[in-house]
Amino acid sequence: MKQNNITRLLDVHNIQYQAFDLPTEKISALETAELLGVPPEQVFKTIVVTRVSRGKPILALVPAVSEVDIKSLAKVVGEKKLSIATQRQAEQLTGLKTGGISPLALLNRGFQVVIDASSDRFNQVHISAGQIGLNIRLPSSALIELTKAEVANICKQIG
Repeated sequence: MKQNNITRLLDVHNIQYQAFDLPTEKISALETAELLGVPPEQVFKTIVVTRVSRGKPILALVPAVSEVDIKSLAKVVGEKKLSIATQRQAEQLTGLKTGGISPLALLNRGFQVVIDASSDRFNQVHISAGQIGLNIRLPSSALIELTKAEVANICKQIG
């Protein structure tokens, strides 16, 4: 199994997790769920959302089958207007490649993390391990605790 800063962080905190190798080209959260044989509602993607006001971007974690509901997220974080970062903006803001953006790779960098409340449905969730080709499954409670995430209804179904 590949080790990286995220797996080392989880080891230091004695958090049980499982790492999964994936193809090294960028794949969607839905494709990840299919490859891992898990419900797509259990695979969370990290969407970088920018504020119109000053302040660090928000990392919105939503299930593979959903997209961020910008209006709901704006209410949660107390902003009038937000916008979803383009792929290029997301990479510039995080220093990570899209497909490998993980809230655990961005701890203590000032990002506000909001995870969709549907994460409560699972004891464990899948997220990117901070690089393309590596996914981790960890307790949703540990993810929320480590990232100091706010849990709220912030998504809408795609389609």
